Amino acid sequence: MWIVYWIVPAFYTAFGIIFFALARVMPPPRPDVTTGQMVDFFHQHSVTIKIGFALLVLIVGGAGVANGIVLYHIKRMTVGSVLGYAYMGSLAVGALPGCLLVAFCFLVAVYRPDRDPELLALLYDLGLLSYVGSLGCFTTAWIAFAIAILYDKNQIFPRWFAYVTIWQIVTEIMAIPVFISKAGPFAWNGSIAFWEGTVIFGIWISSLIVLLKKANELQPPDEAPLP
Repeated sequence: MWIVYWIVPAFYTAFGIIFFALARVMPPPRPDVTTGQMVDFFHQHSVTIKIGFALLVLIVGGAGVANGIVLYHIKRMTVGSVLGYAYMGSLAVGALPGCLLVAFCFLVAVYRPDRDPELLALLYDLGLLSYVGSLGCFTTAWIAFAIAILYDKNQIFPRWFAYVTIWQIVTEIMAIPVFISKAGPFAWNGSIAFWEGTVIFGIWISSLIVLLKKANELQPPDEAPLP
């Protein structure tokens, strides 16, 4: 279990390096730019996009491990397994538009940089709209996790963490306007649609890593095995 646990911070550290330092998706490049500027973005960051997203393809399975250990502890709760599977399934679905689609859009764009500029602009928009705008795909996961914590009598996770998780739902809703906003707080790089959610997710994932460690430490050695 401890080997599985340490994969979680390792994965999210690598994830941050890939998206911030290499692929340049965080913070997202501006939506209110010309086609020429979109093309220039791919040309300028071609090498790091290839390296970053190639690494992502190799390690993305770590997300399954990270979600799996949460599922394990949800199944230890008194609420049963259904909410755990809802959490796991929702995150699996959300990973496609929220993580992998932007990776493949950007990789396709830099694979043949001499493509029609309009096609490169399409890949730019599709990748970033899917990355930021698909946050709603994760809403079911946060709802299931919050309910599980609030109704659990075993106190695997503290109740305050349920309320932090509920804030995740709020940020998902606030990201919806990215599909109609090209500038301002609700654009895909805006203070509300992107930065608010990023800060809250950072708080949430940091708390989760600490609380998972505590849940592992407090698990009784003679606890009945899970079905």
